[in-house]
Amino acid sequence: MNDSQLVGFVSLVMLAVVPYILASQGTMLAGRTGLFVVSQEGVMLVGASVGFLGAYLLDNVFAGVILAMLSGGLFGLALAYFTTTLKMDQFVIGLAVFFLCLGLASLLFKVVVGVTLQPPIIPTLKPIPIPVLSQIPLLGPILFEQNWMVYFSILLSLFLYYFLYKTSWGLNLRSTGENPKAADAMGVNVTRRRYLTTIIGCMLIALAGAYLPMVYTGTYTEGIVRGRGWLAIALTFFGGWTPQGILAGSFFFSGVEVLGLRAQLSGLGIPHQFLRMLPYLATIVVMIFAFKGVRPPAFLGQNYDRESRTGS
Repeated sequence: MNDSQLVGFVSLVMLAVVPYILASQGTMLAGRTGLFVVSQEGVMLVGASVGFLGAYLLDNVFAGVILAMLSGGLFGLALAYFTTTLKMDQFVIGLAVFFLCLGLASLLFKVVVGVTLQPPIIPTLKPIPIPVLSQIPLLGPILFEQNWMVYFSILLSLFLYYFLYKTSWGLNLRSTGENPKAADAMGVNVTRRRYLTTIIGCMLIALAGAYLPMVYTGTYTEGIVRGRGWLAIALTFFGGWTPQGILAGSFFFSGVEVLGLRAQLSGLGIPHQFLRMLPYLATIVVMIFAFKGVRPPAFLGQNYDRESRTGS
């Protein structure tokens, strides 16, 4: 592989990494207060549909981004309300939201656009070269000639690491997912933090979905997410429920995805169905070795009841 091929491959990895980072960091953020989101695939679909429609109707990509995040925030609010306020089972509610989103995403697109052989197209995000840095040989085109969402996702991961491990607010947030009874006794508002992290987490998940039509296809299709939402759950475990682990794992997952696409285009004669399985096969292999060392938040998936002795 020569230098130009290497730059092309890694640049594609940088493009492909964004949905994994955003969806997994959103999952991690909610999980850090004990709420285990399992609706990623559906919320990403709604984000892709609403983001595309907003950008198409308003002729503004940023308007689509805002609308997509707002739609994700609404589903995050619903998840928090049913699980935190009404104390309903997180997995049941999560799956219900997934199926709701699955139908809603396609319904919205068909109501607004209708059934057409030629779907409308929106302009995709363009690279934003960073002066001076983009001129560095090899690294410049890879790291500093990307669209703004690539920069945002990496900076977000760095910010989340600083916030969770270097600030008192982050410590209080992490304590909520480890021992909410003790956190409550120390004056931490467990309910408020669960609401905030779930809403913000789902906003990031929906943004991950909106990224796909805005960068990959320029339009919305029903299969656009292609299981990335489910992979985001595995990636969150693989990353040890930490921002830095998720960031590193996202590059691995996106690398496998790009490798499969490159192999498919190279004409090696490998069935495309097998190549599409590669990210999932990699997930299974990696999790076999990595899962034993993963320590998720102790209260993950449980509903907090301050009147109970155990908190659940």
